[in-house]
Amino acid sequence: MAKALNDVKVLDFTRVFAGPFCTLQLADLGAEVIKVEIPVAGDAIRFDPPRTEGGEGGIFINLNRGKKSITLNLASDRGRDICKELVKKMDVVVENFSPGVMDRLGLSYEELEKVNPGLIYASVSGFGHTGPYSARPSYDPIAQAMGGLMSVTGVEGGDPLLTGMPLGDYFPGLYAAIAVLAALHYRSNKGEGQYIDISMQDSVWATTAITGLPQYFLAGEVPRRHGNMGQVYRAKDGHVIISVGNVGQWNNFLRVIEREDLIGLDKYGSWSQRAQHVDELQPIIEGWTGIRSVEEIVNILSDAHLPCSSVPTFEKVVNDPQLLSRDMLTEVEQVVSGKVKVPGSPLKLSKTPGNASPPAPFLGEHNYEVYSNLLGYSEEAIGKLADEGII
Repeated sequence: MAKALNDVKVLDFTRVFAGPFCTLQLADLGAEVIKVEIPVAGDAIRFDPPRTEGGEGGIFINLNRGKKSITLNLASDRGRDICKELVKKMDVVVENFSPGVMDRLGLSYEELEKVNPGLIYASVSGFGHTGPYSARPSYDPIAQAMGGLMSVTGVEGGDPLLTGMPLGDYFPGLYAAIAVLAALHYRSNKGEGQYIDISMQDSVWATTAITGLPQYFLAGEVPRRHGNMGQVYRAKDGHVIISVGNVGQWNNFLRVIEREDLIGLDKYGSWSQRAQHVDELQPIIEGWTGIRSVEEIVNILSDAHLPCSSVPTFEKVVNDPQLLSRDMLTEVEQVVSGKVKVPGSPLKLSKTPGNASPPAPFLGEHNYEVYSNLLGYSEEAIGKLADEGII
């Protein structure tokens, strides 16, 4: 099946999480993503646990499936020259080094634009390439903190909490992928490449601020940590989520739990008002949920067309029939490790869907293919580069 980006070539200098998550989206959409790794060592998480029986890092496989791997020593003059030869053949470059690293290597956008004027060059960093914090190093926890997400995550009066997964990495990865797609569209119309500067802090803030800013500037309130926001309730055998939104749903819910006496009370009139009266509503609602099983509650409320769900364990989610029906759990066939489970692609385009099935590469797997096919190097020349530690 045709892929949306099957004519796009990406030179991928990214490592660890945020950058590889960007290029993963591009690879899923069919781009040829050529991952540039350090000879011998590879990506910093390539061999991190949990590992397969073949010794490959499981997280590395999830983030780098569908990509090609070449090795190249960018600390050498010859390596940098080869890099520029490759850039001439590329549509996109993505990197997530600290600001200044690519400049010192002579591989900045300004330098690479000289060899490929139509190049789209995306940088992902902790605080972006401008501003007073631009030189600071960063990881996911810092992005979550400095982007404001931790200030609204956790229980009121308790400690601020990190999210269960590194959203400080994944948000900028997604924003970078969106920006690359927009730049490709612009280039198709105007014939011009451009530079993309994505900040982890910016990306977290952009999502946190959507609901936080109206509270702060319009309501005059500092957004607080609300814990589960009055939407998680104890059942007889576990917990349920009841996420009632508008007034009609709220009134319908009150009828279901036989508390019509609460209908029309102004203090419960909107979701934000109910959130302010969690301490009052929690025991009322749990008086109804606490004597019923999770399955019974979900069935009753679903029949009433009210948003609800169980709170399944990870083990149950990975076997969820809805996710399985949408191919959100699939396998890749690793050359070294055999079959490895990975998440499927959520990019459900009708004609050019995302494809999560190609495997992640072993280190330098595509050296001969890339250097031979793209640059015309002979087998002897490639062998000499390897002997000299250039690749």
